[in-house]
Amino acid sequence: MSIYLIGIGGTGSKCIESLVYLASLGIFGPSPLRVMYVDPDETNGNLERSRNALNLYQKCYSIMGGVKADCAWMQTPIESFDIWSPFGDHTAKKELKDCFHYSTLKSSHPALGNLFDVLYTKEEREANLDVGFRGRPAIGSAVMSRVDLDRLDQAPWGQFIESIKADAGGGSRITKVLFCGSIFGGTGASGLPTLARLLANKLEKLNVRDRVQIGAVLTLPYFGFSPPAGQDPNEVYAKSEQFLLNSEAALRYYGIQAKGTFDVTYLLGNQTLSRVDFSVGKNSQRNEAHFVELFAALAARHFLQYPGEPSNAVIVASRAQPGRLNWMDLPECNVVKPEFVNAARFAYAWLADISLELAQARQVGMDKARRGAPWLERYFNPNPKREGQLPNLDQVDQQAAIAIFDDWCSAFLRWIYAVHQCESEAVHLFNTSILGSVNGELPEALSLKADNLPNLVYGDDRDRTRQAQDTMIQLKRNLMAIAPQPPNTGVTGLAKALYLVCRL
Repeated sequence: MSIYLIGIGGTGSKCIESLVYLASLGIFGPSPLRVMYVDPDETNGNLERSRNALNLYQKCYSIMGGVKADCAWMQTPIESFDIWSPFGDHTAKKELKDCFHYSTLKSSHPALGNLFDVLYTKEEREANLDVGFRGRPAIGSAVMSRVDLDRLDQAPWGQFIESIKADAGGGSRITKVLFCGSIFGGTGASGLPTLARLLANKLEKLNVRDRVQIGAVLTLPYFGFSPPAGQDPNEVYAKSEQFLLNSEAALRYYGIQAKGTFDVTYLLGNQTLSRVDFSVGKNSQRNEAHFVELFAALAARHFLQYPGEPSNAVIVASRAQPGRLNWMDLPECNVVKPEFVNAARFAYAWLADISLELAQARQVGMDKARRGAPWLERYFNPNPKREGQLPNLDQVDQQAAIAIFDDWCSAFLRWIYAVHQCESEAVHLFNTSILGSVNGELPEALSLKADNLPNLVYGDDRDRTRQAQDTMIQLKRNLMAIAPQPPNTGVTGLAKALYLVCRL
């Protein structure tokens, strides 16, 4: 079964970022995920980071060789249709007045021009929208209203819809399409209902709507910001004090106008707003990950399994205690926790020990290194001067794979750390203090100690004996017990084996 995900605006991009990291756990299974970003601000920092996470995932997936029955890590293929902007032409001038040919409208249809003046201030008409819709749903709705079904035949929508059509017509299982975005900002609030309705209409015309479920993850306010001193109050930008009002208006719309569009809707938010840096848009809009986005990714997993009844369902998430988030608060904790823990332990063990020993082996030579790390000869040619079935550690492809796995492990642990750093919230999933945090901020370089591996998981209920045996030395002994055969050799075989032995 395929699931298509459309992330709209900065929040939509962040939801896809979290989904990419959760997909690495294997909890989405071997069915492909297909994603597309929608954003008029194509240099948005949140969008860039999400695309980087996806690119890194795809590199790891390629190295690992695709679906593996014996290892959950990186078993889900993720395809990207990349980004679509409602402005279409990248060279077009992105101002509201130009979208509606304001000057011509004023001269040829004065009444309509005067109405336009009433609906939008001069600042709103002339604001440069290459940074997005500046937290103004009214601006975004005006631009999105000009999108028609014919434009959905253009790239990347054309390929996206053709893929949905092929999936929906080729089997007995339902194809899933999930929209993700905020309802309190600009791009998500205006784009999500409009594009979902257009897509539903398009699928009706193609006679496949009954074979496709359309869902939405709507995020309510969960972060806020304050403009810096000296910020021009007349400039058009998002204002967090308007978020609740925007959300109320959006929910009224969804309750009345969008009933026939969505088969299931997920509502996510938080009563405490996390503070983020003020930004009008572009690369400076780069907010750290939040646990609400983690729940958005888990909503995607739920939607993948959703049977379709009841129709037009609205699903909300809750937790046992306000201000605290524990493992038991995660949906399907019994499935998610073991895989989440496994991936985190693997990333920690790889960076804190294995990667360092690989670098040392290359520096001093395999013959010398394997005396202190005998597991090396299980995966690499112990004598690079002689031909063998195992690859040489110095090979370009082996070193490239190590670098990519290093990058993924670091990015994954940093994402975990960020999820825990929410003001007035106690997130108790992992003990992030052992990642090398300084004053609540993760340093550029992780500071990991191999001895801290047993302490990574918060609320570890293992007895003392089992915890005492949970050491890197024991993990490497377990690596020695695995007899890898080609193609489970080299860096790929080592990563797979380490992932397996890291399971609690």
